[in-house]
Amino acid sequence: MVDAGCLRGEKYKGVKDGLLIMVRSGGVAHLHLSPLFAIMKETTKGISMGKVLFVEYPKCSTCKKAKAWLDAQGVSYLDRHIVEENPSASELADWHARSGLPLRRFFNTSGMLYRERNIKALLDAGLDDKEAYALLAENGMMVKRPLVVGEDFVLVGFKEAEWEQALL
Repeated sequence: MVDAGCLRGEKYKGVKDGLLIMVRSGGVAHLHLSPLFAIMKETTKGISMGKVLFVEYPKCSTCKKAKAWLDAQGVSYLDRHIVEENPSASELADWHARSGLPLRRFFNTSGMLYRERNIKALLDAGLDDKEAYALLAENGMMVKRPLVVGEDFVLVGFKEAEWEQALL
C-alpha cells in the first residue's frame, strides 16, 4: 500500500515490472503497488484516497499556477508531464466521458500545433470523436492543460472556482 502522502509532487516516470517508478529530487524511488494501481496509468480509474492525476507541461505558466494552488491547498497528486507521457486515445476518451465537456475543450486552441495543422477546420468539418482522440494522442502539446483527473471527474484548464468545488 502506498503511503497517503508519498506521491505528492513527485514526478511520474512509468510502470515497470509491477512497480510504479517516481522521480524525487534526490533520485529515483521504486514503489511496490497493487496490480490495480499499476494499471492506473492507462485507465486512471484507480485514483482514490484523495489523490488525483495532475497532467501538466512544466514550462506552462498556467500549469505552474495550478500546481502552486494544489500545493497550497494540500491536495495530493501524481504529477505527469504531458509531452513525455502523452495521454493515449483510450485515456482521452475516458477523460472526455467523465468530464462532461465538449470534446473541443480538450484541444489546446492557443497552441502552435493547433494553428499549424488547422485543427479548427478539421473539427468544424465534422471530425468524429475517435479521430479526435487519435489526433490529441499524437502530441501532448495539442491537449489543453493542466488536467486534473479524479476517480469520477476530470478538470480541463485551471479555473480556481471549479477546482475548489471538485477538490476541496
